[in-house]
Amino acid sequence: MENSNFYIHAPIIEECINGSSKAQYRLYNLYSKAMFNLAYRMMNNREDAEDILQEAFVECFRNIASFRFESTFGAWLKKITVNKCINQINKKKIDLMLCETLPNTVYEEEDEPAYDTVKIFKGIGMLPYGYRIILTLYLLEGYDHSEISQILGISESTSKSQYSRAKEKLRNSLSTN
Repeated sequence: MENSNFYIHAPIIEECINGSSKAQYRLYNLYSKAMFNLAYRMMNNREDAEDILQEAFVECFRNIASFRFESTFGAWLKKITVNKCINQINKKKIDLMLCETLPNTVYEEEDEPAYDTVKIFKGIGMLPYGYRIILTLYLLEGYDHSEISQILGISESTSKSQYSRAKEKLRNSLSTN
């Protein structure tokens, strides 16, 4: 744990590894809101997001001894949460929506209209699962297309094209509202 000197929550994590339920509660309070928001954006359903959140933390605390401080705890927990979301979606047998053609529309920076964030998040929530997952992972969570392709088991080019289609579908839905 040589990197722990630079890691702000290392003492809490160490207490969790030693079985402290108080430390688990503190860690949960530190990260639960962000992980719930991530799960909600991916699942577009409050109940599913709450279930995912609980499952992610159960797995986190069950496997916390395997956390090696090679990344931030938040990144480690985010990966668990994303994987839980994807597993839940796969259980529901929701496939990525694949289209045959890429949209022909190309937008220049100054051509893009301004939208308020409430409308944008509502629009993201109305996207089909496959589009919403890729858009959320790339745009909101900061994963690159290579990482998304590994997480979802798709090609990098499929991730890129699905992201492009998701943006186009979102633009269209925002311009009609």
